[in-house]
Amino acid sequence: MRPFLVLQRTRNLAAEAMRLGFKIIMNIKRFSKLTGISSHTLRYYEKIGLILNVARNSKGHRDYSEKDIAWVEFLKRLKVTGMPLNMMKTFADLRYKGGTTVNDRLQILENHHRKITENIKTLLKHKDKIADKINIYKNWEIQDPSIKT
Repeated sequence: MRPFLVLQRTRNLAAEAMRLGFKIIMNIKRFSKLTGISSHTLRYYEKIGLILNVARNSKGHRDYSEKDIAWVEFLKRLKVTGMPLNMMKTFADLRYKGGTTVNDRLQILENHHRKITENIKTLLKHKDKIADKINIYKNWEIQDPSIKT
């Protein structure tokens, strides 16, 4: 049985503790700070089923673990890359059903990956156009420094 550690500090402490084989248990406040997701949002994610099976202590307070950290970090990654909440929910539902849903989850992730790739291409085109405009303004200033851009 692995020793338990109540997380009290930073993400670095959590990473080091996990590396050493400690089981990490933390309350919602610490978990919120560690993941960068508000307590309100964590409760909402739990309410709608994005996060399930969060352990509770004897007082009924949430006790998050390192597995919860990994799952929430993955949810954050999906959200930041533009996956809609309803699709995240579909993915979570499939995940909680177990190994028989791997192909469905794979399809969701492949579709999302394709959308991310398309978005990156679009952003790179916009970035290039903005860089062109920056160069126009820089050259404009060199030709006539009195012009305010």
